Amino acid sequence: MASTPSADAAHGNGAPHYKHPYHLVDPSPWPLVGSFSGGALVLGIVLWAHNGIHWVFGLGVLGVLSTMFFWWRDVVRESRTPGLHTPVVQLGLRYGMTLFIASEVMFFVAFFWAWFHFALYPEHVSGSAVPHVWPPHGVMTFDPWGLPFLNTMILLLSGTTVTWAHAAILKNDRKASIQALTITVALGLMFTSLQAWEYSMAPFAFSGGVYPSVFFLATGFHGFHVMVGTTFLLVCLFRAIKGHFTPERHFGFEAAAWYWHFVDVVWLFLFVCIYWLGAGEIAHH
Repeated sequence: MASTPSADAAHGNGAPHYKHPYHLVDPSPWPLVGSFSGGALVLGIVLWAHNGIHWVFGLGVLGVLSTMFFWWRDVVRESRTPGLHTPVVQLGLRYGMTLFIASEVMFFVAFFWAWFHFALYPEHVSGSAVPHVWPPHGVMTFDPWGLPFLNTMILLLSGTTVTWAHAAILKNDRKASIQALTITVALGLMFTSLQAWEYSMAPFAFSGGVYPSVFFLATGFHGFHVMVGTTFLLVCLFRAIKGHFTPERHFGFEAAAWYWHFVDVVWLFLFVCIYWLGAGEIAHH
């Protein structure tokens, strides 16, 4: 019979040893806590919208954030425990991250589908005063070569710095990896700040028809992904400072880098299709 982690610890082995290469996770309260927290979050949104009750929503948010923090803390600890993240387990983690990014790709496929449906068939826009025009008549758009182009350059630069961080980790250059991750996080924060400024100067309102709806849905959802990716890389920065990454074991960073490159590529499609090719009469600020 395979030895248990407690038995190994008692014998001073320092790591569990099984007769298979898979990781049997310890019992954890976080799936159950996360389920109840997610339910409270959804219920809180309903109660807030219909009855003006806020505390359930706040409790749900607190529960979800706590679950995320403590569960991911446990995963980081597992990755630091010798013998748990075997090559087979690491391969499974890679498959999982790949499938997660593929699911995110399908989100944006839906958004681009909505955009191109109306861009290619503008006669489907209801209530349009002038048919067969996209953007709809009267809608002023952003200058693609202003802030959108600047944000494009920022994201492309951040893609190079995160690659620099990866190369530094492979060379076991901790100082360079910290520097590169710091610059990448700063560029992510800069992108988010500039996008917020851009939204504040938008020549159309969110409720201004189909064009603002698909524009804000696609670019705003991407902006949310940038914030998630920035947080992901910030955690990697803290882990790099603590010396968690080695040339042989750094999948936590690799997952963040994959996600960040995915965010970069999606933005290139958004810039070309929505800001550039989808531009109409330019609003001058």
